[in-house]
Amino acid sequence: VDEPTWERMWRHVGRIHPEGDRVAQRIRGAADLPKIPIPSVPVFQPSTPIPERLEAVQRYIRELQYNHTGTQFFEIKKSRPLTGLMDLAKEMTKEALPIKCLEAVILGIYLTNNMTTLDRFPISFKTHFSGNYFRHIVLGVNFGGRYGALGISRREELMYKAPVFRTLSELIFDFEEAYRRCWHTLKKVKLGHCVSHDPHSVEQIEWKHSILDLDKLTREDFRKELERHARDMRLKIGKGTGPPSPTKDRKKDVSSPQRGQASPHRRNSRGDRRPSGEKKPADSKAMPDLNGYQIRV
Repeated sequence: VDEPTWERMWRHVGRIHPEGDRVAQRIRGAADLPKIPIPSVPVFQPSTPIPERLEAVQRYIRELQYNHTGTQFFEIKKSRPLTGLMDLAKEMTKEALPIKCLEAVILGIYLTNNMTTLDRFPISFKTHFSGNYFRHIVLGVNFGGRYGALGISRREELMYKAPVFRTLSELIFDFEEAYRRCWHTLKKVKLGHCVSHDPHSVEQIEWKHSILDLDKLTREDFRKELERHARDMRLKIGKGTGPPSPTKDRKKDVSSPQRGQASPHRRNSRGDRRPSGEKKPADSKAMPDLNGYQIRV
């Protein structure tokens, strides 16, 4: 682990522990501490089926373990280009520190970049429980027309989903049921577009192409909007190998004809990140909330 990362950890220990500095020095100077096993990055043969590769990637993410420390070891800026996020994912594999759900999504993209027949897209959830709102994110995947997900969570049922769901709505409804078993009520689902397989791409990940507010949608409308998003992704994939540039996106991504007023907001450009009916923040250049994605279930 590089020195800056360890220094962040020691400073955190010094703040929260009454004898933090002495504890840190005692640990640093100990020569008889057991060696912590470092998970090995999965390596695949060309003949390894994609479902088996996804299971191996999920096992690796799980072996890194969920970060319960209260300190975020890796700073994830959603506005960074894909190439920068992939460099950060490579650092994660070297340091092998515990991660949270957003780091798991970036790592999942990095570890599946060579699976060119696999489509990857972010799925964000906002839920309500006991008077509080919680956020979580996973990496949606589509292989051979079947949907699944990669990720990490405190709850087993809120991370990995094998690619066995026939439609995107079936996958999202499965997550909704998992939340229900945790006594959480699903409030919003945010869906991004497919992420490029080019690790050197300077494109930004499109995190919020569709924002679906369940309080404003009937069950059938919710299902229809999920399937509409799935069609949008298939159309974009059919037009090219990766997400189009921002300029092309503004030209091609037009609103569907005869859309009802109750339809959820759909992004037409990268600068537009707000759902319909909500006021746009005064400072559009403000950095995203890096802690907003954490979930407490």
